[in-house]
Amino acid sequence: NVEIKRLQIKNPHTDADHVLLVTPEEAKKASLYRDEETGVELDVVDSVPFVEWIVDNYKNFGTKLAFVTDRSQEGNQFCKGFGGLGGLMRYCLELESFEQAQPTKFDDSDEDFM
Repeated sequence: NVEIKRLQIKNPHTDADHVLLVTPEEAKKASLYRDEETGVELDVVDSVPFVEWIVDNYKNFGTKLAFVTDRSQEGNQFCKGFGGLGGLMRYCLELESFEQAQPTKFDDSDEDFM
């Protein structure tokens, strides 16, 4: 029950396209359809539920698509935990290759404790 809508909005003066993923409540906001800087009314090129769009376009990204039902315990946990959308990385990520931030040292002495 993912209710996210995919909007493709175009500025008629600059021909700049923007893709927005919005909830039904966000889609009702008039400010969404107006350029913040110039106040120009933006044109809606495409408005489609995100689930429909991803079903039609997932192959363009070289991905696989799988639907997970919330009828099993694991599926219910997955759907609730990820808000109805989830993804798996295609390649292994070696976390050790990233620099780790040095932990900040705190003065943990009890000298000032009364």
